[in-house]
Amino acid sequence: MTDSLKTIRVICFGGAYLQPGARRFLAMLDAQPEVDLVAILCEGQGQSYVYRLGDLWRRRGWLAPVVLILEGTSIVLEFLRSPLEALNLRSAWRRVSRKVEWFPALNGPRAITRMHGLGPDLAVIYGGPLLNPEVFNLPRLGTLGIHHGRVPAYRGKKTTFWEIYHGESHAGITIQKVGAGIDTGEVVATALVEIGRRGYGSVWRDVERRGCHLFVQAVLDVHHGVSGPIPQDRALGSGKVFRQPGLWQLLSLRRHRRQALQGSRAR
Repeated sequence: MTDSLKTIRVICFGGAYLQPGARRFLAMLDAQPEVDLVAILCEGQGQSYVYRLGDLWRRRGWLAPVVLILEGTSIVLEFLRSPLEALNLRSAWRRVSRKVEWFPALNGPRAITRMHGLGPDLAVIYGGPLLNPEVFNLPRLGTLGIHHGRVPAYRGKKTTFWEIYHGESHAGITIQKVGAGIDTGEVVATALVEIGRRGYGSVWRDVERRGCHLFVQAVLDVHHGVSGPIPQDRALGSGKVFRQPGLWQLLSLRRHRRQALQGSRAR
């Protein structure tokens, strides 16, 4: 039997909250006949909104309730745009969610023992914590991660926002082989989404959806051995590691983007 006819055993690493994009990706991945998604290992205490609010409060402070409201609004709008698709995704996620397991630390001994027992060929990470080499090198084929931004120019957090903020013409998506450092891994696949005159919400929706398809295809390509990771272009520099935008940056997005575009035209 050739490798292309075998299934690949995949585990997923997640954080304290599996975002809608992560749920969509995992539902799509689980639907692939050649993929055996054996477990979803998350660092945290559970998926309830109480835990979600606590995690957001720890990371975002008093902006946490605002983030929750925006996320809830986005979910409602997605449902209104395509009710049937939203219901199908919810049904698919209900089945996949049975594979979720929670650990106090993915780099801890309990999680590592569980990973050894699962015997994965490949791991994927979507929104999870930084992993130690002992963890991301444990699967036979290593670990793939998705980054919503171009590397090395845009590393770190919320890079789709920062690409728009700085007047870029396109937002990037990168599938990388996880290594030491923040978004410094070898590149497996990339894609670009045109920004145009659109706002953050519209661009992010396309980036998230395109990223899910790109990530699933990258897993299949690794399984089939048709793509190899390529080192990042160091001629472009090491890139800046971006942080979460603050309130002023969120409020000034449109004005700052217009100024950045005018500056690039003037050069």
